[in-house]
Amino acid sequence: MSGIRRQGRPASPGMAWGPIWRWPEPERHAAADGPPQGAAELRAAIARGRAELASEVAGLEGEAAEILAVQLALLEDDTLAAQAFAALTGPAAPPAEVAWRAALEVEIAGYQASEDATFRARAADLIDLRDRVLRCLLAPGHSVTPARQPGSVLVAPDLTPSRFLAIDWSGGGAVVLEQGSAAAHVALLARGRGVPMVVAVGAVPAEATQVLVEGDSGWVTFDPDPARAAALSAARGGSSTPAHPGGAPGPAFTAGGERVEVLLNVSDPAELEGLDPELCDGIGLVRSEFLLQVTARQEPAAATGPAGLPDEASQQRAYEALLAWSGGRPVTVRTLDLGGDKPLPGITAAEAEPALGLRGLRLTLGRPELLRPQLRALARAAVAGDLRVLLPMVTVPQEFVAAAALLEEVVAELGAAGLPCRRPPLGMMVEVPAAALTSEMFPADFYAIGSNDLAQYTLAASRSDEAFETLRRDGWPAVELLIARTLESAGRKGVPVCLCGEAAADPARLEGLLRLGLRAVSVPAKAVAAVKRTIAAAP
Repeated sequence: MSGIRRQGRPASPGMAWGPIWRWPEPERHAAADGPPQGAAELRAAIARGRAELASEVAGLEGEAAEILAVQLALLEDDTLAAQAFAALTGPAAPPAEVAWRAALEVEIAGYQASEDATFRARAADLIDLRDRVLRCLLAPGHSVTPARQPGSVLVAPDLTPSRFLAIDWSGGGAVVLEQGSAAAHVALLARGRGVPMVVAVGAVPAEATQVLVEGDSGWVTFDPDPARAAALSAARGGSSTPAHPGGAPGPAFTAGGERVEVLLNVSDPAELEGLDPELCDGIGLVRSEFLLQVTARQEPAAATGPAGLPDEASQQRAYEALLAWSGGRPVTVRTLDLGGDKPLPGITAAEAEPALGLRGLRLTLGRPELLRPQLRALARAAVAGDLRVLLPMVTVPQEFVAAAALLEEVVAELGAAGLPCRRPPLGMMVEVPAAALTSEMFPADFYAIGSNDLAQYTLAASRSDEAFETLRRDGWPAVELLIARTLESAGRKGVPVCLCGEAAADPARLEGLLRLGLRAVSVPAKAVAAVKRTIAAAP
């Protein structure tokens, strides 16, 4: 056999060529001799799993910490294990491992059967939790990562986040999955670490020993011609290494001399460590739903808010730390954007259509115990620098007006109490077509265009389902028209506008939007250098 090519789905860019390495089949631990383990043992195993996850989260940063934090939140939600504990009552109760496995299999099957691609992709997280608790139950303390030859390519049916994080990728390599999804958490981790990944390639030939992975196109070649593989690898040398963030310090200009602001997207303060603030124009998007979960883990004594979120004082310190890093540059904090693909146990509920349900501002307006302390903390932190507040998933002017009134109310409360505060500028995300079409009707101080959700709702195609990639590409002109309308509206009102989302880091789309008058983008730190190059080449 030689040169069998398969077209999968690209999940992380880059190229790699190396020997195939298969993760050994998981060891099926047998229950210990003696009476069957019951509810008490399962409860202890879940507690051990939580402690392991909390420890791992504390040692990680960025997206890796966020992903395991989501798993930790799921495991801390009593409803996840409720069916298992219910099965363990009564004289005919099965062993704890049987009850836990059966309960999780039901949850996993529900996720896998979802029509929402994001929820299907999250099934891997539940598989991860299932296996972690089973190990804690049947073999506590037994956690061994098999040795992997540096540069080898991991081939597997699917891959959980925990397994990916357990592997040392410093020596290179790639991932090829027979199943999997480009929207899965493990794909996000691969992109963040510069590990090429292709998913959904189908059954891998059992006799294959080598594989060439083309992460940009989604092609994989099993047992390729060595000369061709070497030539391709040389032509793409270094492509599997993530670009160093930042690039040259200083402002960005187009070839025609137009100034374009380049700001950062931030979820975790750890993303800013070692980064020179001179490389950007500030922070254009702070995802506070992730920031505050990080803060709660770092200050557990202050995690007294709903669903374990930090209290007002702790939130204030988190925002002030970002302002201190920015050195006088603007810091835009988006209020809690929960719901949809960002559930929070105790706050969000299962919905038939999560992307169309209680999300963003429409959720927090109905939960003032979430929004009010956050607005108070933001108003207090605004004294320390150029802080701005951004409202997510705004659809109609009435929603914005209600949030603005609440902000005015808390500023008045703080002033009456003698607490230093400032009413920060209040802006809105433009990520719903209704908002893009009527943006002039909103009394916003600035706009931030969320291209990912705007495309999803314009094209009626899930933002995370790779099956719609062609539709997203072919349908982009319709999204671009809505962005152009927003830019025109902002220009007439004299309101600043910034683009967030993947389009801001896509060279072809960014160049087209610069021609339409876009003059501010917010991107991940690792994309800044490439974005500045795109801007410099634009007319």
